Amino acid sequence: MRFHFPALATAVAVAGLATSAVAVPPSVATSVRHSDPAVITTWNSIAVRTIFTENATPIPSSGLYFGFVSIAVYDAVVAIEGRYQPYLKQPKVRSKASTEAAAATAAYRVLRYYFPASAQNLATDYAASLDDIPDGRAKARGQQVGNAAAASLIAARVNDGRNAAITLDVTPAPGVWRPTPEAFAPMVVPWLGFVRPLALKSPTQVRLPGPDPITSKAYARDFAEVKANGALVGSTRTPAQTETALFWNANAVTQYQTALRDEVTQRGYDIVKSARAFALLSTSLGDALVACWRFKYDEAYWRPITAIRLADTDGNRATKPDPTWSSLVPTPAYPDYVSGHACGTGASAEIFGRLFGPRSVNLDISSTVTGTTRHFRTTAALDTETKNARIWLGLHFRQAMDDGNRLGHRVATWTATHEFLPKR
Repeated sequence: MRFHFPALATAVAVAGLATSAVAVPPSVATSVRHSDPAVITTWNSIAVRTIFTENATPIPSSGLYFGFVSIAVYDAVVAIEGRYQPYLKQPKVRSKASTEAAAATAAYRVLRYYFPASAQNLATDYAASLDDIPDGRAKARGQQVGNAAAASLIAARVNDGRNAAITLDVTPAPGVWRPTPEAFAPMVVPWLGFVRPLALKSPTQVRLPGPDPITSKAYARDFAEVKANGALVGSTRTPAQTETALFWNANAVTQYQTALRDEVTQRGYDIVKSARAFALLSTSLGDALVACWRFKYDEAYWRPITAIRLADTDGNRATKPDPTWSSLVPTPAYPDYVSGHACGTGASAEIFGRLFGPRSVNLDISSTVTGTTRHFRTTAALDTETKNARIWLGLHFRQAMDDGNRLGHRVATWTATHEFLPKR
């Protein structure tokens, strides 16, 4: 359990949120009726629209904002329903309150605060949520609880390092990242690796061995694999491998959020279990991407497209250059090690396994790129397919995938064993 960070009063003033408790004996602190868990999945869907469709948030930094929303919703729900420890200390709920009103309010306030351009659409969504809840004191008290949860989250994230003026400036050399063809764009959101994490103690908490030296046999092996399998032209990929690669060129954060919405609905999760599931997934995913981006910044390891075109400079006799080589899809504007997709997948797979069992996840994941849906019964199958897919796209060396996936699992394990725990 965490306590309030400084500047709560400031955040409340900015967000216009009330944080007072309602005074009635704690013995009646319970939801007024059976709470509909659909409010959790509804506002997760609204968050996807707000964060991506309306505000075009870069995929790597989107994890933070899903974390913010999910944590505030979780804190609002458990403040009323109990069962689990809050992430941030909340005012005591001393009277009957609507858990649905609390969850909707928390999500609405957080999204409106961080995405003011979406205020009108969010207000419409919020009004629709409240219309489904009977008017009365319980509804009003639920709104108070949601306001308090949002305010404490906003206060906790003041001066957390988001959008800091950080750039990745490196001297081009063999093995060192540089802007990649064809856009030659600077590193996307380099500040992400320096943000205060949500659950981890620091962005550098998880240790990894780092990328292979470019003169090593291991590097030459990974080089040959991606050169042969990830090329735009003349690849050894099979048609099935190409389809798999393109399937996973979609927005993975959205894919995993959507898959969780389906899972908690199909499994009949109540409002508490649903809120906790999204808090676990979003917090783990957000922190995995923070830690991943720190590795990208610190290691600044070159991408396959650069390595293959400049292989005559790497000092490795086993590698041969191809100045015209291109990856199946354009290479994103950030270094190779470690893979952001692998970090996010590792974290998501770990949480799916902890929630549903690693051999019984029953996940349906869809891709906007291929317009198809794939079914996964085990988290191991998800890990394996996604690691292969990024190599078949020509975007990563194998070690970046293996180590990134490992990082994601470790981050999610830390989160699940330190946050959102049952009440003692």
